[in-house]
Amino acid sequence: MVVQQHRSGGGARAVCALAVVGVMAATAGCSGGGGGGDRAVADERGGVDSLDAVHRAAAVLAGTVRGTGTGTVTGAATPGAGARPAAGSAEVRTSMETAAGGTRVTIRGRGTYDFRNQVGRLEVVLPEDAAGEDEHRPITELLAPGALYMMNRGAGVPADKWVRIDTTTLEDGNLVTGGVTDPMAAAELLRGARQVTYVGRTELAGVAVRHYRGISDIGRAAREASPKSRGALAAAAKGFHTDTVPFDAYLDEQGRLRKVRHRFSFANEGPAVEVVSTTLLYGFGVPVSVRLPDDRDIYTGKIRQR
Repeated sequence: MVVQQHRSGGGARAVCALAVVGVMAATAGCSGGGGGGDRAVADERGGVDSLDAVHRAAAVLAGTVRGTGTGTVTGAATPGAGARPAAGSAEVRTSMETAAGGTRVTIRGRGTYDFRNQVGRLEVVLPEDAAGEDEHRPITELLAPGALYMMNRGAGVPADKWVRIDTTTLEDGNLVTGGVTDPMAAAELLRGARQVTYVGRTELAGVAVRHYRGISDIGRAAREASPKSRGALAAAAKGFHTDTVPFDAYLDEQGRLRKVRHRFSFANEGPAVEVVSTTLLYGFGVPVSVRLPDDRDIYTGKIRQR
């Protein structure tokens, strides 16, 4: 298992607390190690390298390259013979599962995301409290380059106000803090894949997909990412002592990412905490409308812990 470590104990506590919900507030800091040499294993398609397919998955979503019917992608964003439309946008379902001290909780999200403009809107459902109270009201999250906006944050925030977080200042770049991994960031992490193996063919919600497994380097992903994603990933690369993350990725015949699961593991003075973040994409081409809040609608006061 690959484990990650934050440089700063105070900042690590904030990240491990998943600032949106505080479900991991009892944990203290993060530590670990891991990694591996570069390796790519070609699959049975012949001539299509697994590492290259995974690296290009984010570009297919963003429309900077186009998918083809073979699961490969072409180098241009202009239509051509045999070219399929790029993804552009998609419906999204997410889950973030955490485990600490024998307690397992799951945060779920659902919404839409525009990969070209890198903005999205999700409704995030928080788990029941440990005391058995009813589920919290959903939190609305708006995702934008370098920013996370939250409505219904609670804990002293007026009901009609948004909370804005600069994701480029978070030690994890909002890979786990918001309870949802930004779908573009989840895809961009694959640009840092260092170790990829082709697992095999399978089916996902009735769609034929190819399953790849590997390890991604956040620092490399930040360097290779699109400009809008670079700031948050660069922050994550600096915030983690060892910035390698194991993943499972599922690509369809057009080379589009359909599902990706990243595994984070945290441990320090307290019990080990595992975070498994899963992003599921479907309904490609869906209309996405996101209006970011005006400054007057953003709450700037103190936020209490739940």
